[in-house]
Amino acid sequence: MKQLNNPQEQGGFSLIELLIVVAIILIIAAIAIPNLLRARMAANESSAVGAIRTINTSQITYNSTYPTVGFAAALTNLGPSAANPCAGTSATACLIDAVLAAGTKSGYTFLTSGAASAGSPTNNEYYAQAVPITVNQTGNRSFCSFEDAVVRFNTAGGAAGSEATCRGWSPLNQ
Repeated sequence: MKQLNNPQEQGGFSLIELLIVVAIILIIAAIAIPNLLRARMAANESSAVGAIRTINTSQITYNSTYPTVGFAAALTNLGPSAANPCAGTSATACLIDAVLAAGTKSGYTFLTSGAASAGSPTNNEYYAQAVPITVNQTGNRSFCSFEDAVVRFNTAGGAAGSEATCRGWSPLNQ
């Protein structure tokens, strides 16, 4: 093994070599981070579509189980409550998990609303929607559905607000 007696012959990296390594790492990060964010938004959107489908199935089950009520008036009616985790009543039917019943999941805000049309004694209509918490960060598209159980989307990322607005959105082809 060679001994280095002269301080100028010592091994190590020069400042230029370290700066080149840091620059390469920054270039790789600049390429990778936007792709990671797009992948996360795509995953959030897939999760939102799945949750809307779950809400559709839960609303149909709720309507069949509680025909005197009709469709659930709110997400909290479909899920468990804090006081009674699984009551299995029309107030807390336990058809969806507590996270979705709380209304926020995977970067999206969810809601469902059941209502009675004119002359109906029960909630014979409903719509459900999923809106990104922050458009272009947690998701790009909003999703909605109503009694026909077709998931629809809006590229503007805004809320449907009603079944009539949801009817005007494009059906999702998945």
